[in-house]
Amino acid sequence: MKVGCIGLGDIAQKAYLPVLGVLPGVELHLQTRTPATLARVGDSLRLPPEQRHTDLSDLLAQNLDAAFVHAATVAHPEIVTRLLEAGVPTFVDKPLAYELADSERLVRLAEERNVSLAVGFNRRHAPGYTQCADHPRDLILMQKNRIGLPEDVRTMVLDDFIHVVDTLRFLAPGPIDDVSVRARVEDGLVHHVVLQLAGDGFTALGVMNRLSGSAEEILEVSGQDSKRQVVNLAEVIDHKGQPSVRRRGDWVPVARQRGIEQSVLAFLDAVRAGKVLSARDALATHELCERVVRAVQERSAGA
Repeated sequence: MKVGCIGLGDIAQKAYLPVLGVLPGVELHLQTRTPATLARVGDSLRLPPEQRHTDLSDLLAQNLDAAFVHAATVAHPEIVTRLLEAGVPTFVDKPLAYELADSERLVRLAEERNVSLAVGFNRRHAPGYTQCADHPRDLILMQKNRIGLPEDVRTMVLDDFIHVVDTLRFLAPGPIDDVSVRARVEDGLVHHVVLQLAGDGFTALGVMNRLSGSAEEILEVSGQDSKRQVVNLAEVIDHKGQPSVRRRGDWVPVARQRGIEQSVLAFLDAVRAGKVLSARDALATHELCERVVRAVQERSAGA
């Protein structure tokens, strides 16, 4: 199975290549426009020269069975378009694109060509978070905070807060019929944003503070007089009277803890089985992110 990896930045090197580089039956091809990076990463994986490419056209000429896109977000629309037009099942880092119109176009193109398109929402596969899907979820609270990092609203929401948005959608126990957004913006930069989603019998809150004093991610789901809390995707604490703590095993790889390994394997298994994956649900997350962006922009303009 020939698999391409496009873009060799931190996310590819830290998260995806440690998984792709050791999978049996996978002939891995790398592509980046930076020769020094290509040489260094190719050497670390002991790949022969014919599996290293600086040009996307050269990579596409290898008749790929699948591709992973880890290039910068601004490059996603062009790269993903070429892959889909070539009929290559494609897995792409979130977001599909910064602009909703581009994301919609890519999803339509995949459907028109009947080609798989998957978006890397790894938290849907993270063990701690999948366990929350089995817990009562009358109230869902997710915080994903940063230190000293106020940012432009579109960049912040689509590059980072999108994880919060998608996780809330994933865990919501029913249809969402109410959406509200609050934010603090100063000098065009977002200091914090709060998203509330609600439906019949449940409320979900997503919080991101870019001036938190701590880089942290905490998820809590509660209902029926019990609560499950996941701290930094590694520690699961069940609260029903006396707290019970379960920590990540010492030898559990980070890629498995964060759901990346599982998302890679699920995508490749679908490709091998000839199953066409749809990005339509991922698009719904992008649509909700656009609502957040516009609400924050409107609040900022009216301040």
